[in-house]
Amino acid sequence: MSTAATELPEGEDPPFRHTLRELPPRVWIVSLGILVNRCGNFLPVFIVLYLTSNQGYSPGLAGLVLGAAGVGNVLGNAVGGYLADRLGRRWTIALSGGASAVLTALVPALSTLFLNIVVVGLVGVASQIYRPAASALLVDSVTTNQQRVAAFAVFRFAMNIGAAVGGFVGGWLATNSYTELFLGNAAACLLFGVLGLLFLRDVPRGGSGEGGEDGAGSAAPAEQASYRQVLADRRLRRFLVMTVIAEFVYIQSTVGLPLHVTSSGLTASDLGLLIGLNGVLVLVFELPIAGLVVKRRAAYVLAVGNLFTGIGLALTGFATSMVLLCATVVLWSLGEMMYSSVANAHLGGMSPPNMVGRYQGLYGAAFTFGTGVGPLVGGAIYAFNEWALWATVGVAGLISAQLCLPSRRAPALPEQPRGPSGAAEPTGSGAADTAAGTADEKARPSSP
Repeated sequence: MSTAATELPEGEDPPFRHTLRELPPRVWIVSLGILVNRCGNFLPVFIVLYLTSNQGYSPGLAGLVLGAAGVGNVLGNAVGGYLADRLGRRWTIALSGGASAVLTALVPALSTLFLNIVVVGLVGVASQIYRPAASALLVDSVTTNQQRVAAFAVFRFAMNIGAAVGGFVGGWLATNSYTELFLGNAAACLLFGVLGLLFLRDVPRGGSGEGGEDGAGSAAPAEQASYRQVLADRRLRRFLVMTVIAEFVYIQSTVGLPLHVTSSGLTASDLGLLIGLNGVLVLVFELPIAGLVVKRRAAYVLAVGNLFTGIGLALTGFATSMVLLCATVVLWSLGEMMYSSVANAHLGGMSPPNMVGRYQGLYGAAFTFGTGVGPLVGGAIYAFNEWALWATVGVAGLISAQLCLPSRRAPALPEQPRGPSGAAEPTGSGAADTAAGTADEKARPSSP
């Protein structure tokens, strides 16, 4: 750490911009890898268009293939969490990139619906395996809550830049050749895997997390850890339920919002401007917002973020002009940025070091499940009654916000910062995160 950081009073974090500059190289390498990966992540966006316009399948059958990819995404996060803890972060990222590349390159050669379902479903699995490993590597590489927030903020910034660039590049490739589109996707996956294999090294994970009431005890080795132990953590179960509900709310920006824009007499270009506004806000303001909220208690930041997202999207039903719709987009975008700035970092703070991958894997599975079923449920509610959807979104936003708050059953325990090897240090971080208490801690797997 720099001299400026060491001269700070004990227990005081340096300015957030300084923390960003001092992040270890692993954080930047992983972020560069996700930037490359997202720039070439074309298949989820264009697979339905490819199957309907190029292969002649009906929208319903194309949706079935896309559904297989969605199921694969949920499974891929669970598998990736296991492999990250058992096989290691570096090799899991390399495996994900290589397998995704091979499977994606096969897509243009598929000739039957069954093969499309199987291969695209496997692409969904392989393409998500890296996520828990990358998140766990970020957690391993830093020592304080502020560094975790900074690391994930950089990671998300790279992901958002990649997604924006990928949309333009994918559209250009699709107009020329779908074969080039999928081969480009495969090349990006392979490059990500190669970057991970050549430039990443796993951080030793000896030490301890904050799992026990007194931080003492002995953790099971990684090979003895299991998802059963992970799910014994009541705080994690609460966090996963919150994630599913929060993602159901947020995904209505791609379901309820477009339907409402159409019913209000606005055009597709108007919808594009609204989605573009969200993208610009996230790219410009998410890092500064992360710096503003990093010293606040994560549980309350998450709650306020979910509240703003729910209220902002629920108010969409009352907005029939572009001015009002833009105002709602600003509100739910602010909620999105607050939530996204601390969610992974918060989860990393509650994870025992030998199970960080599994914790992140279950979070990824809950995230993809929420975004997968959200459009189906939201579309069905909207078909029944538009106002029923916006009322549901508002209530769900309130519920997800409440689930972020500390449990009333017992006072929350502060998280412990991790040392360079992942070991818990004796002092608290001053950024206690969550919801839990003595009763919750007893249900957790023992920590080192």
